[in-house]
Amino acid sequence: MGNSSKLSLALVGLILGASLVACDDGRAGAQDAATQLASAVAALDVGSVAFEGKDSGAANEQLKEVFKALDPAKPSVETGELTLDSGAATVPLNYSWKIGPAEWKYTASARLKKSGGKWLTVWSPALLAPELAEGEILGTQSQSPQRADILGAGDAKLVTYRPVVKVGIDKPRLASADPAASATKLAQLVGVDPEAYAQQVQASGPEAFVTAITLRQDGRTVTDEQIAAIPGGRAIPDVLPLAPTRAFARALLGTAAEANAEQIEKSGGELKTGDTTGTGGLQQQYDAQLRGIDGIQVYAEKAGLTAEQKQALPSGGRRFLFDVPIKAGTPLKTTLDPKLQQLAEGILGKVGPASAIVALRPSTGAVLAAASGPGSNGYDTALLGQYAPGSIFKIVDSLAMFRNGMAPDSKIDCPATLTVEGRTFKNAEGYPASSLGSVRLRDAFAHSCNTAFINARENVKQAQLESAATSLGVAVEAPALGAAAFLGSVPGEASGTEHAASMIGQGKVLMSPLAAAIMAGSVAKGAPVSPKLVLNPNAGTEADPAAATGGPTASAAAPSSSAPVPAKTTDTPVTAAEAASLADMMRAVVTSGHTGFLASVPGAPVGAKTGTAEFGKDNPPKTHAWIVAVHGDLAVAVFVEEGGLGATVSGPLLKEFLTAAG
Repeated sequence: MGNSSKLSLALVGLILGASLVACDDGRAGAQDAATQLASAVAALDVGSVAFEGKDSGAANEQLKEVFKALDPAKPSVETGELTLDSGAATVPLNYSWKIGPAEWKYTASARLKKSGGKWLTVWSPALLAPELAEGEILGTQSQSPQRADILGAGDAKLVTYRPVVKVGIDKPRLASADPAASATKLAQLVGVDPEAYAQQVQASGPEAFVTAITLRQDGRTVTDEQIAAIPGGRAIPDVLPLAPTRAFARALLGTAAEANAEQIEKSGGELKTGDTTGTGGLQQQYDAQLRGIDGIQVYAEKAGLTAEQKQALPSGGRRFLFDVPIKAGTPLKTTLDPKLQQLAEGILGKVGPASAIVALRPSTGAVLAAASGPGSNGYDTALLGQYAPGSIFKIVDSLAMFRNGMAPDSKIDCPATLTVEGRTFKNAEGYPASSLGSVRLRDAFAHSCNTAFINARENVKQAQLESAATSLGVAVEAPALGAAAFLGSVPGEASGTEHAASMIGQGKVLMSPLAAAIMAGSVAKGAPVSPKLVLNPNAGTEADPAAATGGPTASAAAPSSSAPVPAKTTDTPVTAAEAASLADMMRAVVTSGHTGFLASVPGAPVGAKTGTAEFGKDNPPKTHAWIVAVHGDLAVAVFVEEGGLGATVSGPLLKEFLTAAG
C-alpha cells in the first residue's frame, strides 16, 4: 500500500471520528436523568430529582398526595425508548402496580429539558398517571363479595349467612345518660365483662356504636325491648357466615368474622378493615377460596371536594382508570353429614373429658362425622388427637399374625400374667378365667387377651406391625383428605418392653380417632380406606395447592420430634381375604366377647373392638377408653380421654350412635 493510500485511510478515520463526536448529542445524559426519575418514582420519593418549574420538595409532596390512596403499594417503573429533539427529550414511563390480585399497567410520558449542561425533568402530574391534571389525585374504592358457604353431604349448607344482631351502645343515643352506667347494665344483660366493656365505651368517639356482643337471631333470649330500655342500647340486625349451632363441628370448621388488626397486618395487604376472614379449621385453611376476590376500582378525582360537590358532578367527579372485577368465593364442599355430626355432638355433650366420635363410609372414604366433645375445649380431638390406641391396635397385630401363617382358629397361649424384662403385663379387670390358657386367636381377640398378643411378640417383629398398620390405611399420608389430621404413627423399630407394649397399642404407638375409624373401615372395605373430607380444595382460587391442603400436616400434624414420619403409601394393602378374617374376629367381639350389648343394634351385624390404653406413671395408671365398630357401610371410632374401660365407657356411646344413625 502506498503512502497516499495510508493518508486517505487516516483522513477517513479522522472524518468518522469527528462525526461520532458530533452524534454525542446528550442522549446518554438524558437517558441517565430518565432512569433516575423512574427509580425515584418507583420509590415514591422524587426529592432528589431536579425539576424545571417545580421545587423538588413540592413535587415530592404532590406525588405522595397523588398516590396516597394506593398505600402501601409501590409501583415498578421502567423507561421506554427515549426520543431526543435538540435539547429536549420525551421518555415513556411504563408503570406496573399490584392492585389486589391484579396488575395495573399503564404508560405515562415524561419530558426532559437540557438547561445549563444538566437534564431537568419538566414537572407535570401526567408523568404519574394517565392524563392526570393539576390538582387531581388517585382514589380507590372496593367491594367485597359475600363469603362462600361451606357445604356438607348432598350440598347441605353447613356454614351460610344467618341472621344475627349486633348488640351495643350507640353513643349518639346516650343523650345525657352516663356512658359507663349504660355500658355496665348492657354488659350484665348480655353476659360480657362489665368493667372491660364500660372502658371500651368510654374510650370510643362520640359518634361510635360500640358492639358488646353479636347474638344469633334464632333462639336469642335477650329481647330488643330489654336492650332499648337501657339508655343508648341498640340492636342492629346483620348477617354472618355461621354453622347451624355455635358448637357444630367448630374445631373442624373454624369460624369466620371481621378481621382483627393482627390478621390484617399479617395478611400482607390481602385483608383490610371490615373484611371477613377465617380463624382456625377449614375457614382459615381455605380462606382465599371462600373469601373470593374484592372488586377494586382506581380513579382520578379533584382533591379537596366536599361530598356535596362530588354528588353534583357526573360519576361523582371520578374518572375511572382501572377495574378489578369482583369475584365471588367458591363454596367449599365437604363430606360431613349434618345429621350424623349433630348426633355425635349430642352424644358427646354429656362427656366431661376430651372426647371424639368419627364416622366414615368405608366404600368411599367419606368422613361423615368428626365430632370433638366439649371437654376438648375447642381442640380438634377427632382429627388431630394423638393417643395410645390400646387394644383396638390388636386389629393390626392380628393382620401381622395372619401374614405369619396364623388364622382366627389358630391356638394361642393366654396366661393370667406375663413378665417381660421385669415388667409385668396383665389382662383387663374382669377378664374371664374360661378364656385363659390355650385359646383360639378369635377368642383371645374377642376377650382382648393382652398376654396372648404380647406372647406373640417373638414371631411378630416391630417392622411387621408398622407394615400391617399402613396396610390398614393408618400411619400413612392422606393426600385426599384436604384437612389437617394425624393418621397415627407406629415405630418401625422397638425391642424388649417397648415392643411388648406396642403389641397392645401402647409404648410409642399413637392414633387419632380418625385413624381408628380408618383402620376399622379398611376391614369393612377389604382394602385400605383413603379418607376424604374436602372435595374441592382450591376451587376457583389461585392458591398454592400444598398450602390449602394443609401441606404435610394433612397427614401427620407433627406428632412429636421422636415420632416416625408417616409412610407415603401402603406397600402391602390388606387383602379381601385378610379383611374377612379380621371381620370374623371383630364380629366375635359382639357375639361372644365383651360387647354383647351391640348385638341388639338394628340392621347389619356389628363388628367391634374395644381398647383400654394405659398411660402416664400413676399407680394404677390412667386409661383412655376406645371402641371401633363396623356396621354395614359405616365405620365408627369413639374415644374418651382418661375414660376408663373402652367397653363400659365408650361402648354405650357407640351403641347410642349406631342405633340412632340407622
